[in-house]
Amino acid sequence: MNVESLPEWLTRIGVPDDVVSIGAEAEGRWCLLTDETGHEVFWQEQGNRYDWARFDDEGVACHYLFGRLAWAQVARGTLTVPTA
Repeated sequence: MNVESLPEWLTRIGVPDDVVSIGAEAEGRWCLLTDETGHEVFWQEQGNRYDWARFDDEGVACHYLFGRLAWAQVARGTLTVPTA
């Protein structure tokens, strides 16, 4: 998974487009920023960064954000886990 494929994966699990911003800071969204030193993931609210995490690896950053949002979908009941 990378920043190019992440939006498609998020769409597949029902995460609305207005929840995530890739490449730019955006108020009231999960943000994934990339620069020459690595990748940052955080929730931005009132100009502050919350649940901030930094990663050297793009794939790890994308999986981290995907995992957080997938769990949120499960908690909301919009993504269900099949039982055997």
